Amino acid sequence: MGRQGDVESVSRSGHRPGSPELEPSPYIRHGTPVFRRTNLALFAAGVATFGLLYCTQPLMPEFSRVYGVSAATAALSLSLTTGVLAFAMLFAGGVSDALGRKSVMTASLLSSAVLVLLTALVPDWHMLLVLRALLGLTLSGLPAVAMTYLSEEMHPESIGLGMGLYISGNAIGGMGGRLVAGVLADFAGWRIGVAAVGMIGLVSGVIFWLSLPPSRHHVRHPLHLGALLGRFTLTFRDAGLPWLFAEGFLLLGAFVTIYNYIGYHLLAPPYGLSQAAVGGIFSVYLIGTFSSAWMGHLAGKLGRRKVLWTAFALMLLGVGLSMTRPLALIILGIVAITFGFFGGHSIASSWVGRRAGIAKAQASSMYLFSYYMGSSLAGAGGGLFYASYGWSGVALFVAALVVAGLLVAWHLYHLPPLPGPPSPGTEPPIPQ
Repeated sequence: MGRQGDVESVSRSGHRPGSPELEPSPYIRHGTPVFRRTNLALFAAGVATFGLLYCTQPLMPEFSRVYGVSAATAALSLSLTTGVLAFAMLFAGGVSDALGRKSVMTASLLSSAVLVLLTALVPDWHMLLVLRALLGLTLSGLPAVAMTYLSEEMHPESIGLGMGLYISGNAIGGMGGRLVAGVLADFAGWRIGVAAVGMIGLVSGVIFWLSLPPSRHHVRHPLHLGALLGRFTLTFRDAGLPWLFAEGFLLLGAFVTIYNYIGYHLLAPPYGLSQAAVGGIFSVYLIGTFSSAWMGHLAGKLGRRKVLWTAFALMLLGVGLSMTRPLALIILGIVAITFGFFGGHSIASSWVGRRAGIAKAQASSMYLFSYYMGSSLAGAGGGLFYASYGWSGVALFVAALVVAGLLVAWHLYHLPPLPGPPSPGTEPPIPQ
């Protein structure tokens, strides 16, 4: 055992500590200053990522009005971004293997903020879509690499809480981006709202750059296509990882579809809410800051397989409430969906890191590829259900996605745990 304090030393080699080249590798534990610095940085990254990505979601009805496009076409302002993001993230992990985790994430955040600022200036719909597609490319350097960084640097007992706190930053960003853009659209126009979100992203990127500790466990590898494909292949040989990838698709697909079209539902009769009021409803995102950290920590104590299914059950309850008539029950349903989504994502994403072995970057990339493809495909597909059947069609479509997620969670519940116990000097086991 090495030094105590900021980190816990965990020897990976079995060599006697003492000489610098054989000093045990330190892992970050909760309750330490370096843990707080790491989570400040990744919280800021989460704020920026989800804020920049989802700031157009509450503006979709406004895009329909200003540019004369349908709900499904307006949804391309998000679906196009997440589709490009999904494919680009397949390579982001390999790029970070070669160039380093922190440098790739910093460049990703700052360039993405600049693109969103430019989006506020574009004159027409097609140019807006071009910049939103480029945003998917630049943002790809953050989510998968952040998951990899946490799985490499965090102590096994702390990774659930660390991942949960990072995802709570996503929740703040998702809420802030939607709320700022939606409310300012009512009072100053959508361009001012988007520009404000871009400035928040720029400040968050600087905080990230100044706060994140350098990697201690990452060993750079040259970017070699054959080796990269080999590590991707490893992820599909695991009994659990492909099912966790499916959960990512279903989680974000269901969640984004609800948020894409709830604005259309509540702006129309009998509710007739204003754009600012609909933007205010997105403040329920704050529940995600609690649920992601709480459910992630709970899963770390009780085992992920015992907690994951409850997230989908809660989402299903929320979908049912969203189909009722009273506005209060609809809002309560959105709260339940949000709570379940962030909790489920926290559990599934940290589980991917634990099962991935040496292919952590590629497993994170595959999980987030599936995750954002769920947003792109289900988010756009929901528009077809809305056009044909209204809100009831959207809710039933989402209910089918959530039921599928429950079935996958049931399968994962019966999955054999990872082999153990580990040999002396390696990471201690945690509940699977």
